[in-house]
Amino acid sequence: MKKLKAAIVGSGNIGTDLMMKVLRHGGDVEVAAMVGIDPASDGLARAARLGVATTSDGIEGLVGLPCFEDIDLVFDATSASAHVKNDAFLRVRKPGIRMIDLTPAAIGPYCIPVVNGDEHLDAKNVNMVTCGGQATIPMVAAVNRVAPVLYAEIVASIASKSAGPGTRANIDEFTETTSRAVEILGGARKGKAIIVLNPAEPPLIMRDTVYTFSPEGSEGAIEESVQAMASAVRQYVPGYRLKQKVQFDRLQDLDIPGVGRGLSGVKTSVFLEVEGAAHYLPAYAGNLDIMTSAALAIAQRMAVHRRAREAAAAQR
Repeated sequence: MKKLKAAIVGSGNIGTDLMMKVLRHGGDVEVAAMVGIDPASDGLARAARLGVATTSDGIEGLVGLPCFEDIDLVFDATSASAHVKNDAFLRVRKPGIRMIDLTPAAIGPYCIPVVNGDEHLDAKNVNMVTCGGQATIPMVAAVNRVAPVLYAEIVASIASKSAGPGTRANIDEFTETTSRAVEILGGARKGKAIIVLNPAEPPLIMRDTVYTFSPEGSEGAIEESVQAMASAVRQYVPGYRLKQKVQFDRLQDLDIPGVGRGLSGVKTSVFLEVEGAAHYLPAYAGNLDIMTSAALAIAQRMAVHRRAREAAAAQR
């Protein structure tokens, strides 16, 4: 089977890190083109040196590249507003093309490999939520599968230096998209998301805190589920780990806006850190590493899914 040929739109930190990952560990996924808007960007220069087709004319330039007719998949690592335009543009030029959206635009269904990675492999556009969502929602889902989560709150703390122009431009979309995904994918009745840009020097790696409240649940079962989920995430993000043991508090007569009053149950606190693989970005930029790692994991599943579909068709 031929490899799934991909274009990366966005030659900044995220797009360049993703390119390096695909070149090193792409498996059945091959990067065929890198698209940017700054001719002087390091991402485009690096791609050209590595033999990848490039254009600095944005999404319009991609269509003009000779390899465009072979492109099966586009990773979009631009911004939420740009992705909306990019998706609309490509749908006219190549209706069947797939898009993996690394922005908070959320045109397509939310996708987190360990939570619902096999549910949308035929979708034309899938959304990778946000870095905070990729790191924390698996923990909410882990709790919810053994103890129904009424409320979940996540706090994602990232180094200021790892938050580029795209990340900073998407702060509002980050909180809205992550909060919705905590509910839709994590299973919480009510979700809340907070992002903190930490200016500490030297820069600290990504750290996340997940709080959930369940009206009932076994602490042992919750901890076992969380540990199993963390191991699953590490399959594609080796630097993902629990910072300490899962913490529990038994609460009574708790009032949660939008959920209820006089509630009793168990509060679960999960503390995480994500260290990047340093393929292109510094190791402290785990927030970007988890996004590119998750996007590649989904692309690889799409490639395997296509292979199985083609094999089944050949046998008929």
